[in-house]
Amino acid sequence: MPATDLPLTGKRALAIVIAEDSVLLRSGLESLVTRFGHRVVGSVGDATSLIEAVRDHDPDLVITDVRMPPDFTDEGLRAAVQLRRDRPDLAVIVLSQYVQQAYADELLESSGAGVGYLLKDRVAEVTQFAESITEVAGGGTVVDPDVVRALLGSRRDPLQRLTPRELEVLGLMAQGQSNATIAANLVVSEAAVGKHIGSLFGKLDLPPESDGNRRVLAVLAYLRRGDRR
Repeated sequence: MPATDLPLTGKRALAIVIAEDSVLLRSGLESLVTRFGHRVVGSVGDATSLIEAVRDHDPDLVITDVRMPPDFTDEGLRAAVQLRRDRPDLAVIVLSQYVQQAYADELLESSGAGVGYLLKDRVAEVTQFAESITEVAGGGTVVDPDVVRALLGSRRDPLQRLTPRELEVLGLMAQGQSNATIAANLVVSEAAVGKHIGSLFGKLDLPPESDGNRRVLAVLAYLRRGDRR
């Protein structure tokens, strides 16, 4: 569809930085936002380049993926949170294939410019996505209903996200057992225990740079479970 079919009638053209590691999707986002009269002043494929592009181009809005190089975990979301801390006036839209619990609350609750958290399949709804860009750039908040449901569910009891095996591992951690002892008790390898612990850390929103010891924080979450019963 040519650009003239979807004019930017009455709306201010925005300077936008796009961060997405998929070249195909990044190209599609570039085409989409320019169809509505906006300018793509930076287009990058990793979180470090995103921060540099914002510094170099001073955009009105950032559109970023969650998972990007080098680890493909939550680099994009962490970069968005950092950018908002440094520039509260920067509007941010996060796009994801799933809801990343860690950092999502901090981003959505941050004060300043508008913010959005949308699932990637919503981008196919072109007009609605364009309206989301305008809404967020104007200081509003646009959150996918599935994101809202996931975040509300996580606040009820974060331990509900754990698998039975992860909960079992966490219970043994609460008893003060080491990874080696847990592995012996469960008759699994120590490497398997390490994977379970890494997974439960993520589900409990305990990223690597969490203040304090993640093992202690996880055990505290487990112990508080009794207070909620």
